[in-house]
Amino acid sequence: MSNLEQTQIDFRNAMAQLPAAVNIITSNGPAGRCGITASAVCSVTDSPPTVLVCINRNSAMHDVFKGNGKLCINVLCSDQEDLAKHFAGMTKVSMEERFSWDIWNSGQHDLPVLRSALVSLEGRISDYKSVGSHSVLFVELDQVSTRDEGDSLVYFNRLFHRVERFAASACAH
Repeated sequence: MSNLEQTQIDFRNAMAQLPAAVNIITSNGPAGRCGITASAVCSVTDSPPTVLVCINRNSAMHDVFKGNGKLCINVLCSDQEDLAKHFAGMTKVSMEERFSWDIWNSGQHDLPVLRSALVSLEGRISDYKSVGSHSVLFVELDQVSTRDEGDSLVYFNRLFHRVERFAASACAH
């Protein structure tokens, strides 16, 4: 780690213990087409349906998202760890190749929507705020799609994990 203060190291270690859904955030438009893996996604309100997404301002993709003004949050299934690694830049697969795979639909606003995502949330960036090294993007949703099957992929303790979906009858006790 490069010249981090102990408080920053402690914070990063603490956040590694906060399980979070793994998402591929995609965008397409005049600023280009891109996608990143992110766990910093959170609901804000349902009136209007709004979520927030945090993106590092030093990321090459940051300005693409802001320039396009729209994005899709694709919540990953447990069997999509390799895809998460590709979009996290952990492999040598180019952005162009990632979007050439036959796994995408074209959503509202021509956004790349992962066909097999547990959830896809398409929307417009309505506001953003710079906080430290990141931008917090507030996204008003225009389209929400969910699947009724599949297990979730979460990131916890710096590793990917599967969270199983329980049948409704299992929760009745």
